[in-house]
Amino acid sequence: MKQSFAYKSVLTLYRIFAIIVLYAVLLGIFAYAFVMGFYAINRTWAAPVILTASDEKSLDFIQKLVTSRQLVEDLHVDVTRQESSLAEMNKHRAALIALDPELQSAIDRERSHDRLTGPQLQALDTEKQADNVKTQAVLTQLQQVQAQINKDLAAGLITRTDATTQLAALNQTEDAYTDSKISEVLLTDSILDKTTTGTKSMDILDKQAELRSEIAQLDVAINVADKQLLEDNRQVDSLHAAISTAKQSPYYLLNSPGNKRLYFAFVSYDNQADAKVGAPIYDCYMNMVLCRKVGTVKQIFLGEEDIIHPIFKTQVRGFTIQMDLSHPNSAKSQTVFLGRKPLLF
Repeated sequence: MKQSFAYKSVLTLYRIFAIIVLYAVLLGIFAYAFVMGFYAINRTWAAPVILTASDEKSLDFIQKLVTSRQLVEDLHVDVTRQESSLAEMNKHRAALIALDPELQSAIDRERSHDRLTGPQLQALDTEKQADNVKTQAVLTQLQQVQAQINKDLAAGLITRTDATTQLAALNQTEDAYTDSKISEVLLTDSILDKTTTGTKSMDILDKQAELRSEIAQLDVAINVADKQLLEDNRQVDSLHAAISTAKQSPYYLLNSPGNKRLYFAFVSYDNQADAKVGAPIYDCYMNMVLCRKVGTVKQIFLGEEDIIHPIFKTQVRGFTIQMDLSHPNSAKSQTVFLGRKPLLF
């Protein structure tokens, strides 16, 4: 009798235990299914993330930011140098361009003068040659006079002083003839310079060609400098825009001096409707019930981030928000909710 009672008691306890275990398993399955279903349809959850200035992404961000700022400084120095060089080249080019017409005017004026005086000099040269021929004839006669003077001196008809005076006058005539021949040769040289293109004219034309070549080279250099300056300014603008964009990153806030502890959360693209600046943030027990307000959304960052889903453990794409928390411990929660309580309690 006692054995039968003990047997029945054990069997009853076993059945009760089995029922309890079965309901516990069923409850666990339903709870798991409920949690899965809840996070599958809920569009207000966000996952707090811990970001620090020593994170790999933060260090990489700061390195790139410092590099960008240094590049901007280098470009500013280069732009200043190029602007100064460009101004000097433009000034030099303006001076050369102003000199070119003056040089051309001088060449034209000299050519016009040569065309006018060349024929006149040729006529004078013809007259000079005729005069020299006449002078040559006179000198031939003077040689006879010189011989007569020597005879008269030898015969005692004139004094030595008179003879010396007359011979000196003859020598002066011969010197004048020699000077006249020299002048005729020089006149021939002048005619050659004015009626043909000589080396002096070629030197002037060569200087004019050099002047115009230098102007052309300056035009090329100025064009290249203008394009380089435009490209440098474009790069500066692009870098400034990139730095401005970088300042909208949470990593910039982390590395800003004077900032106290900051709190961030990840929001998936599916949940972005409730991610608004000033929206309340709720932290819940068991990630969904007995929720309380713990802060507000302070800032939204547009850069894309990706994390592992806190419940489904799958890759999720989204963005980061900054939280202003009155309860800092909520930054360690698995999830928080934006805008409203998920289950109204």
